[in-house]
Amino acid sequence: MRNILIIGVGRSSSSLVRYLIEKAPKENLNITLADLSLENARKSTLGSQYAEAIELDINEKGQRQNAIQKADIVISMLPAFMHIEVAKDCVEYGKHMVTASYISAEMQELDSKVTEKGLVFMNEIGLDPGIDHMSAMKVIDGIKDQGGEVILFESFTGGLMAPECDDNLWKYKFTWNPRNVVLAGQGGVAKFLQEGRYKYIPYQKLFRRTEILDLDKYGKFEAYANRDSLKYKSIYGLDDVLTLYRGTIRHIGYSRAWNCFIQLGMTDDSYSMEGSEKMTYREFTNSFLSYNPGDSVELKLRSYLKIDQDDTLWGKLLELDIFSSEKIIGIKNASPAEALQEILTQKWSLKETDKDMIVMHHIFGYELDGERKQLESSLRVIGDDQKYTSMAKTVGLPVAIAALKILNKEITKPGVQLPITKEVYTPILKELEQYGVVFTEKETKYQGYNDGRMI
Repeated sequence: MRNILIIGVGRSSSSLVRYLIEKAPKENLNITLADLSLENARKSTLGSQYAEAIELDINEKGQRQNAIQKADIVISMLPAFMHIEVAKDCVEYGKHMVTASYISAEMQELDSKVTEKGLVFMNEIGLDPGIDHMSAMKVIDGIKDQGGEVILFESFTGGLMAPECDDNLWKYKFTWNPRNVVLAGQGGVAKFLQEGRYKYIPYQKLFRRTEILDLDKYGKFEAYANRDSLKYKSIYGLDDVLTLYRGTIRHIGYSRAWNCFIQLGMTDDSYSMEGSEKMTYREFTNSFLSYNPGDSVELKLRSYLKIDQDDTLWGKLLELDIFSSEKIIGIKNASPAEALQEILTQKWSLKETDKDMIVMHHIFGYELDGERKQLESSLRVIGDDQKYTSMAKTVGLPVAIAALKILNKEITKPGVQLPITKEVYTPILKELEQYGVVFTEKETKYQGYNDGRMI
């Protein structure tokens, strides 16, 4: 038997585990699911004879190393900051490793040791990052193979609700880590290129600088800029590109409403709030507003944010019960961001019958034979249910496919890497199509400035 160790069995692991269990008889696999919650790990085995569950505290060095030594390949589905100790153990014991997370500086520092040992450390192989890399590079390499030059690249991804399950005014629910949603855009300025000119958006302005996407049969959406688009110049081999922008997709109106929380200070994660375990939602909201006993919390908030009572934005805030005198935060020493996350989780958790939706859209502007052209590539995936979501499918399946191909020596180039070579992305994208992860492409009118002038 060949042993695959999966560390961390969260909401994005369902399709990953199911894929490997289905492949286990033919591929001679034994899958070990390791989680801090043994009950959670046991449930994830699906009762399969090819899967076993173990309790694992990642901070217990001996326990962690014992599990890793028994594996042929390790899949870490832990939060990104927890990968590094697993990675060091994989180097020490000569184990391949796969993660869906961005390559951290600490992970990159292991590259020489990983390469020296002939190990494959595949990272950024989920949805975004992951499928976005592979699908973009497929088109970029195709343009270059024809002798063309890419001068514009824009990429957008969003985890949303399927249209038939849009049952709140925000048209949004949590399909991945809620904390990442609450902290989205923090930690630096958004940086991108527009027609040869560098552009910057600070966090406090990020959700008011959106653009509209009209994606044919999928509908109209808005997008806000990701933190750093510029690093993809070198990653994608686009050093001479004029426009380079990556953004996150949301339904129209979401960003303006979310900006209210930013302006109030509710997304701040840098300090703890006194008495948060007994604080009502209303007290939480009022703590960010001026002291004026003559005015209601609602009136003070509308006045501070300049929201009319009949504004559709006001309905979104009311829907979250942020003025409730009965509901309690219930978290000791919570930061504002943690308290806000608790409030949102009560409203934005998936119901049993809910289906989510992934939308990804790439725009490629390129010059070929003296003519400027544009190609658009789009993906939409609908989830099956609350467990087998489109988010779990698009994050988990590429991870599982890559792990199996590494195990089968179909992916052999050693080192700390991401899936941007033809040898990696071609077979993975092809197999993903069997699971409904299919891009549609169309030629459109070039939307850049043909004279190359800066704006």
